[in-house]
Amino acid sequence: MRCSSSQSSMAASSSTKIVVEYAKSGRSACKKCGGSISVSALRLGLVSKDARGFDMTKWHHLRCCPINSQSIAFAEKINGFPLLKASDQEALKLLLAECDQLQDKDNNGENDETETSNKDKVKESKVRKAGDSALEEIETHNSKKSKPVEFGEEAKLEITFSSSDVKDNYKGATLLTEWKAFQTIIFLERDEGLFDSSKIAAFDFDGCLAKTSVKRVGPDAWSLLYSSIPEKLKGLYDDGYKLVVFTNESNIERWKKKRQVAVDSKVGRLKNFIKHVNIPIQVFIACGLGKSDGQTQDPFRKPKPGMWRIMEQQFNSCIAIDMDQSFYVGDAAGRDKDHSDADIKFAQAIGLKFYVPEDFFAA
Repeated sequence: MRCSSSQSSMAASSSTKIVVEYAKSGRSACKKCGGSISVSALRLGLVSKDARGFDMTKWHHLRCCPINSQSIAFAEKINGFPLLKASDQEALKLLLAECDQLQDKDNNGENDETETSNKDKVKESKVRKAGDSALEEIETHNSKKSKPVEFGEEAKLEITFSSSDVKDNYKGATLLTEWKAFQTIIFLERDEGLFDSSKIAAFDFDGCLAKTSVKRVGPDAWSLLYSSIPEKLKGLYDDGYKLVVFTNESNIERWKKKRQVAVDSKVGRLKNFIKHVNIPIQVFIACGLGKSDGQTQDPFRKPKPGMWRIMEQQFNSCIAIDMDQSFYVGDAAGRDKDHSDADIKFAQAIGLKFYVPEDFFAA
């Protein structure tokens, strides 16, 4: 269903009260101490409704956020917790545990003030300082990580879409049931159990979710890149994210005489991957060619944002996407060992937080 501009600009409501994330810029300030929150540092947000009924988030340093066992029982329930590195997840759990201990001591002191000694207070102070020191180290470490991405003009691309242009084959190559083609993309719109969401967890496929090789062809010629992937994806799905794969596959366009083989190989791998992780995923495959092939780059091929735009405009039930909570993971980050920088530029063109798979899955 196509969204009108007024529909797509509506903010999505959320019942979430506490969120956690890595700061996307250094412009936010802690609502308690007033100090700045460094870019890429962990920050906790308290979400409430403003006078207009829109969500308003007050960001805090981890050590400043007024949370305790009464505000949230488990760290895993905090919105955004599955996106954190393992070390940061443990730090947040430790913080909550320390808050619980201090709260218990405070309660005991209220019941019998005579049992609270100066020695106890010193211990409490040491616990707080130790926790603050550990969190400061984590925040300092994260602040040295990736720089924030800027929103690009290309992401505003409007795509003319008509259901009559959707086909069940790609230039003569038959597609599996539920898979469709539009212009130069092949897509799986509605995997069983998939729900549209304001929160998008987007991934590349080859070299990110799956280990593949250009020398091997076929639907079974792949393996998981990290053993943690199924559990990580399930955590995101359970946290209300819609999982989406955006992947380039120019061989489908290039192999004119073996196009069916190329289609069956790529679509088959994705289908088998989804079956293996047992999580519903929306998929977009860009089959067009890039600039290196001697022509204007296809608008759907990464780093162009066409795949994202058609998902956003046509295949998300007109739900406005929360760019603060959405993100993209890919291996083409422009590093010395990388084959390209298509993934990081794709994220930059859209304005998404970007992670490389080794940080996201192996942490």
